[in-house]
Amino acid sequence: MSRAEMRRGARLSVVQALYEMEIGGRGVIEAMAEFEAFWIGKEVEEIELPKAELAFFRDLLGGVVREQRLVDRSVDDVLAAGWPLKRVEAVVRAVLRAGAYELAFRKDVPARAVISEYVAVARAFYEGEEIGMINAVLDKMARDFRADEFDAATA
Repeated sequence: MSRAEMRRGARLSVVQALYEMEIGGRGVIEAMAEFEAFWIGKEVEEIELPKAELAFFRDLLGGVVREQRLVDRSVDDVLAAGWPLKRVEAVVRAVLRAGAYELAFRKDVPARAVISEYVAVARAFYEGEEIGMINAVLDKMARDFRADEFDAATA
């Protein structure tokens, strides 16, 4: 399995863990341990969950929680007026939080790759307008956080 596939598995697991934490009221340490022991790379209810790069999974999940105030404010700034992050559906919220964290704090991953990866993760859960909304929000955030990557492409 390639590093890119392992990282995609980590992103998908992070989104699922964030969702589970919000719905179940779990803490980050408990969620991380549960996912590493029982979810990542396992078959659960006849669904094969992908293997994941564990260090990347830990960094993303821990980082989203650690930086949640900045992450949520950044997403709120991009969402349409009157639609704060707390009003967005829980899985979409998890995708946006993970993508925002990676854009803000993981400069080793190109912004366009981050957007593409979270759009792919969103496709695991949705088929409709949620995918376009996630793409648009992450694209705007990427241009805010990493304007240099986009300016260089147009120069």
